[in-house]
Amino acid sequence: MSKATRIRQQNAREKIAAQRAAARRAEVRNRTLIAVGSVVVVVAIVIGFIVWKTTEKPGNSSAGNSSVTGTALPASVIKNVTGVPASTLDTVGAGSIGAASGLPISAISDKALTSNGKPEMLYIGAEFCPYCAAMRWSMAVALSRFGSFTTHLRGIHSSSTDTDPNTPTLTFYQSSYSSKYLVFTPVENETVTKALLQTPTASQQALWNKYNPNSYPFIDIGNKYVIKGPTYDPGILAGMTWAQVAAALHSPSSTVAQAADGTANLITAAICKMTNGQPGSVCSSTAVTKASGSL
Repeated sequence: MSKATRIRQQNAREKIAAQRAAARRAEVRNRTLIAVGSVVVVVAIVIGFIVWKTTEKPGNSSAGNSSVTGTALPASVIKNVTGVPASTLDTVGAGSIGAASGLPISAISDKALTSNGKPEMLYIGAEFCPYCAAMRWSMAVALSRFGSFTTHLRGIHSSSTDTDPNTPTLTFYQSSYSSKYLVFTPVENETVTKALLQTPTASQQALWNKYNPNSYPFIDIGNKYVIKGPTYDPGILAGMTWAQVAAALHSPSSTVAQAADGTANLITAAICKMTNGQPGSVCSSTAVTKASGSL
């Protein structure tokens, strides 16, 4: 073998060795980049999830979802809603609903509606519904005379695209109520955007179908009385804040008190019928006694 041939072979071997070394270095570099990239992706996903959870806002929920709807209200607002003095309610009496004809409350004769051995008040409504929006203020005032909401009510507005848009109100969704006299069972059937929120049970649906088929609001007071519609115009609440409505409930001459408190007295009287007049301090009050006479 000539010297020139040996030199060419040596050069070829060195070239191949250099190429293999370069290939190994490239493979190591690629593996390193892949590993680092994977870590970066995982970290980004974790950070993104944390950011999403910390910035997520309460929204509309479907049945079975544990999230809440509405806005947490200041303690002062809750106190005003749930603590309307008996003297104010007596002064209001029937209020502006006294002269109304054909009030949507009817006496019924049916098997007593009970739960856990107590009379039950069933409410089926929807968060978008302006008539439910008006009725909730009165229901909260009346129910607070027999017990307490152990989980605070939250503030919402009715639909912005329905009659009486953006009516300020409360939601009973995920609220808790405790009373020695009755059980309050609220079913907020739909959200503000009309998505399913809570589904009535078969027995609740049967009562709803029987007395007020798929119309809001529906209130069944122990199967002694049913309320199948609004008792006052939600328009009187237009443009008000939750705090303003709650405060107005304490002013007997206000339009809000005349309508909402007047309705609360009517609801209270109906509840007293199913609790057999208990508690006596409430059911024997001037306004409730008068309201009882119209039932």
